[in-house]
Amino acid sequence: MNLPPKKLLLASTSPYRRALLEKTMLSFACAAPDIDESPLPGELPAELVQRLAEAKARALVLSHPGHYIIGSDQVCAINGQITGKPHTFDNALIQLQAASGQTVTFYTGLSLVDSDTGETQTLCETFDVTFRHLTGAEIRGYLQTEQPYDCAGSFKCEGLGISLFERLNGRDPNTLIGLPIIALLDCLRAKGINPLLS
Repeated sequence: MNLPPKKLLLASTSPYRRALLEKTMLSFACAAPDIDESPLPGELPAELVQRLAEAKARALVLSHPGHYIIGSDQVCAINGQITGKPHTFDNALIQLQAASGQTVTFYTGLSLVDSDTGETQTLCETFDVTFRHLTGAEIRGYLQTEQPYDCAGSFKCEGLGISLFERLNGRDPNTLIGLPIIALLDCLRAKGINPLLS
């Protein structure tokens, strides 16, 4: 007896992640996982994002049988310090002042969980962003224009945020926005899902 193909579920309600996954032209649904995203004492950025990406996917296993569930989480590290979403102008100002002239590493965790078997593929993709030396006026002008308060690192690289940078270095620019699509497609092909052959 042939089982029906598994559906895809994105364990996120982020409009940014949704837009990235839509680029694959694969059919998927979205659901919000309910987990505690607090870092553990001494947890390194790569460990944190992998743990949270997997936790997000696993949080939806029981409610979504017959799915491959995609979890993702992202933090950036400035001078080794983990920073998350700023949420306010003042916090974003502090983040961008700290990032000015620095190379900032973004860590994006990805987890693909089979809700029926529990089989899991989890990984971390990194992406380095070197910021220009920014003036206070440039930072304020950027924040007032784009208001990236729900974005790790306080910028939207797919928008005006690109003007803040001197150099980008990484395998997949989608990683910087919050979902490593190249790595995800590798994981999906291993499960027999290929948007070029569907």
